Amino acid sequence: MKRFILISAFFSLLFNCTVTEKPEFLGVENIKVLDSNIKTITLSADAKFLNPNDVGGTLKTDDLSVLINDTEVARFETKSFDVPSKKSFTIPLTVTVATDSIVDKKSIGGLLGSLISQRLKVQYKGEIDYKVFGYSSSYFVDKTQDVKIKL
Repeated sequence: MKRFILISAFFSLLFNCTVTEKPEFLGVENIKVLDSNIKTITLSADAKFLNPNDVGGTLKTDDLSVLINDTEVARFETKSFDVPSKKSFTIPLTVTVATDSIVDKKSIGGLLGSLISQRLKVQYKGEIDYKVFGYSSSYFVDKTQDVKIKL
C-alpha cells in the first residue's frame, strides 16, 4: 500500500508541475542614464519577464548591442541569471560606454545636436537566451528610447 501511495504521489507531482511554457518576455523598460561625465556614460534598462512554471531555469545575454543615435557603441553580455518559479522578475541590463566611441565621422552632426539638446536616442538590440533541463529558447530584444543626459 505504501508503494502505491509513493508512486501515486510521484506521478501527481510530475504531472501537476508546469515546465512546458517558457517565461513570457514582457519587454524592456526604464532605459535611463545612471551616470554621465566627460569620459563615460552609464546606461541601464530592465528586461521584464513573467515565469508561469513551477521550475526556474537561467537567462543569459550573449550578444546584446547598445546603439546611441543609430551607432553601435557597445556589445555586452551578462552573467547567468536564475529565473524564479511562478513570479514576475526583471534582469538589469547595465553598460558603461566611452563617450569617444559615440563620435563617428558620419554621426558628428547628430552627436552635436544631442549634446546641445541633452538627449540621446538609445537602443538595446539582441537576444536573451533561456535554458531549463536541456530546453532552450531565445527572446529578441529591440527597444529604443530617448533619454536625457547631463554632462
